[in-house]
Amino acid sequence: MAVSIASPHVAATAFRIPRTMRSAVLVEPGQFRILEKPVPEPGAGEVLVKIAMCGTCGTDLKIMQHPFPHQPPFGSFTPGHEWTGTVVALGDSVDEFAIGDRVAIEAHSGCGRCTNCVVGEYTACLNYGNVHKGHRTSGFTADGGFAEYAIHHAKALYKMPDNVSWEDAVLVSTAGTGLYGLDAAGGFIVGSSIVIIGPGPVGLMTVQLAKAMGAGQVILVGTRASRLELGRKLGADAVISAHDEDPIAAVRRLTDGLGADIVIEASGAVDTPQQCVEMVKLGGKILFLAFYKEPVTFDLSRAIRSDVTLYTTRGEGHGSVGRALSLAAQGKIKGAELVTHHFALDDIMEGFRVVREREGDPMKAVFVP
Repeated sequence: MAVSIASPHVAATAFRIPRTMRSAVLVEPGQFRILEKPVPEPGAGEVLVKIAMCGTCGTDLKIMQHPFPHQPPFGSFTPGHEWTGTVVALGDSVDEFAIGDRVAIEAHSGCGRCTNCVVGEYTACLNYGNVHKGHRTSGFTADGGFAEYAIHHAKALYKMPDNVSWEDAVLVSTAGTGLYGLDAAGGFIVGSSIVIIGPGPVGLMTVQLAKAMGAGQVILVGTRASRLELGRKLGADAVISAHDEDPIAAVRRLTDGLGADIVIEASGAVDTPQQCVEMVKLGGKILFLAFYKEPVTFDLSRAIRSDVTLYTTRGEGHGSVGRALSLAAQGKIKGAELVTHHFALDDIMEGFRVVREREGDPMKAVFVP
């Protein structure tokens, strides 16, 4: 039996919401199965969203094999943290949205009560994983977007401008990761020389952010020619193939021997932190956005002697998705340019095989329920 939920804000709009939905459940390491699960009901402050599409991320490959802290157990958990869709039901007290609104998300919804959340650092919520205290990270500690429906807290949702596409919206959380990192590193980058290592989705969105924020020179370093070329198309002033030349020497050459004002590590390769130390100028900044499969080593003494400041950030804090949406609406960042593959939700195992094996050089694959 289906139920119809109408909004007091948009009385003419109603969605028929089934009692169950198709959902990709991680049943064992590396194995999804499409199962029927109850459609979740939004609680106080929450919103139910009909998923339009959900993007894949390198982190999804990691949590498929090795659960992250506070990840729900195999057999019950639906990942997916880069999703977008349409509001179809509102929980108690939610008046910020109306039925029919298209929304983008921040994956992290902090508890709102710990000392970190109170000062706005909700991606470092001290109650991380504690749903009873109000914390939710969609696709990590709670069910996410590889399903037909998902719930999320209203404080971590953003209404989408009309000219922003679903594909753009999938990438604004990725853009938010770079924007949050640039905030932490000081935010003022007008005229700065910036190196970005790793032309994956985070790196390529950060290239666009740096140009939109007035960087004087943006240099992109990577190993795959197709991705470097896309980076050039999206605004990189120079691209360096680490296969063809020494990236450290190339960066020094392009910065008149001084090194870059800011070096951003977005590749997750274990040897690149050392490259960052050797690429950055005296008194410069290094920003780490990537996760690493294993501990890394680099010359910390050199960074200290060079008066270099190191920054790390996780996720898309400081309301950065909302600001990224604004940049997308202005045409200053383009997410759809990175979406290379579309899969039906039923084909989730094939989609992740393509992503894992890099068949056809997938940049961003999305699943459509």
